[in-house]
Amino acid sequence: MTDVTSTVVRLKLSLLRNGLRQSGGRRAAFVASAVVALLFGALQLLGLVLLRGHPHADAVAVLVTAVLALGWAFMPLFFPSGDETLDPTRLVMFPLRPRPLVRALLAASLVGIGPLFTLLLLVGCAVSVAHGAAGYGVAVVAVVLALLVCVALARAVAAANVRLLTSRKGRDLAVLSGLVIAVGAQLVNFGARSLGSAGLGELAPVADVVRWLPPASAIAAVHSASEGSYGTAVAQLALCAAALTLLVGAWARTLTRLMTAPDGSTLQAPDSAGRGPASSDGLGRLLPSGRTGTVMMRSLRYVWRDPKTKAAWVTSLAIGLIVPVFNALQGTGSIYFACFAAGMLGIQMYNQFGQDTSAFWMVAMTISSARDAYVELRGRALALLVITLPYATLVTVLTTAMLGDWPRLPEVLGLSFALLGAMLATGAWTSARFPYSIPQEGHRNVAAGQTGLAWIAIFGGMVSAALLCAPVIVLTIALNVSAEGGEWTWVLLPVGAAYGAGITWAGLHAAAPRTAAHLPEILSAVSKG
Repeated sequence: MTDVTSTVVRLKLSLLRNGLRQSGGRRAAFVASAVVALLFGALQLLGLVLLRGHPHADAVAVLVTAVLALGWAFMPLFFPSGDETLDPTRLVMFPLRPRPLVRALLAASLVGIGPLFTLLLLVGCAVSVAHGAAGYGVAVVAVVLALLVCVALARAVAAANVRLLTSRKGRDLAVLSGLVIAVGAQLVNFGARSLGSAGLGELAPVADVVRWLPPASAIAAVHSASEGSYGTAVAQLALCAAALTLLVGAWARTLTRLMTAPDGSTLQAPDSAGRGPASSDGLGRLLPSGRTGTVMMRSLRYVWRDPKTKAAWVTSLAIGLIVPVFNALQGTGSIYFACFAAGMLGIQMYNQFGQDTSAFWMVAMTISSARDAYVELRGRALALLVITLPYATLVTVLTTAMLGDWPRLPEVLGLSFALLGAMLATGAWTSARFPYSIPQEGHRNVAAGQTGLAWIAIFGGMVSAALLCAPVIVLTIALNVSAEGGEWTWVLLPVGAAYGAGITWAGLHAAAPRTAAHLPEILSAVSKG
């Protein structure tokens, strides 16, 4: 057992060392991330220690431990490439039994920045609630138990989903990690503001429940022992130990299945002879006929199937809803924040050809005139509108309902439609004027050397879109400041919708000739990387 454990630990260290030898950039990134993580961990440790004596320090410590456990449970799903030893199937050809392998992998999992960062926070949580010899004695056991539960939880989840993590769906999930970070940042911001106004006492009801859930129960045991409730402390430590035992057992069973069961990719697919052709998509029957419908269907399939396109869309949909809704919940929102949804989704029109990557050559072969280019761009814009129009309307109505400002609904909808039309127009033009490649592998959204093009296309286009919306914005201001204009704000809805449609038509027609004339340059730009 000792030999297997030491070998796997040395393997982990070798993987880290060899990875850092690949390039100076990777070494610099590792050192920088390590310094930032450890500095942040040390500051959190100091902050938790300063909570000693606070009446709600135990609630904070318990909830911090629970958040750490959640992070360990889900981070392997979003960053499966962060640890090469997460995939135990790489060891399937070696004569290793599950139990010794579990112990070896558990020991190897304790090597790295993540475990050290977790240890710093767990020590801070334990010290913040520990008092007396009994409290500090239990704290030593609690920190070790909590750390082992976190690591075992991560390993058990990763092993149970290893087929997913090594598949295309797993790569899709990793790309969508940006969405989780964006949503989580908004939730943390919302929670921090709520605590700032209500105080740490608001955490007590939640902490009373979480303190009986491992591994938070281990830190709660430190507080119980410090208060003299030794029976409660023993029960809470026992819960954590039982959770560790169950996790290790589940992990061992999963490893046994992975080591002995065949991979689904090696099994012969069932014979599909005799089956008729797949029926056409229900959505396809609703789309226009001809090239327009074909382009719309292709674009919508990109949204559903391409990992990078899907990530961009889902992130825009989430942030477009979160910003106005969370501001409304905090009482600091304005109904005009609802335009954020149209703005976030309008960005998807930018760099339309970049999402095709090198496959754009097949599209380019079908474009021989400005008319062909116009129909291509029109189909892509209509595909975007299929999602954007109902979504922007929904977000605007929801924000209006939360704020109770129904008289302003027509003007905000008109502004949203005008903004969306302006972004479709500028997006079509910048797609032809400043195309850039989107790498299919990794987390980069711009190929090396094209960052400047991306900045010009996106931010230049957004500024141009804001300027194009100026007539509708001026009309909105004029009607709101006028003494009698308030009765005519409903006019902004049809005006904004008509203006958005008109500016979209003009933008597509302006972009079509350039697209047709510069197809080789566009193909070269989007095929890089």
